[in-house]
Amino acid sequence: MTNIIGDTIGITGVLIIVIAYILMQIDRMDPKGFLFSLLNTIGAIFILISLLYDWNLASFVMEVIWLSLSLYGTVKGYKNQKRVLSKNEMPLATDRYER
Repeated sequence: MTNIIGDTIGITGVLIIVIAYILMQIDRMDPKGFLFSLLNTIGAIFILISLLYDWNLASFVMEVIWLSLSLYGTVKGYKNQKRVLSKNEMPLATDRYER
């Protein structure tokens, strides 16, 4: 039963990351935006939680790196969004990526 829980959590994390990547590839999400990094952060956390149920060192190292980079991007995107909104400007492609 615990493997099913771990697998479900891990697959959910993978789906979140893959959906963010697909949206970025089809120009629906800004890869430098807050939402893209936030989804990657959430996905990495879910995958790390799943590793508590079925340990794998290589996956753990990869997800810690992924989480660290995603957290950096999330904070950077949040600060950028906050700065732009404080100037009463349109957000920089937070909801939709435009070239």
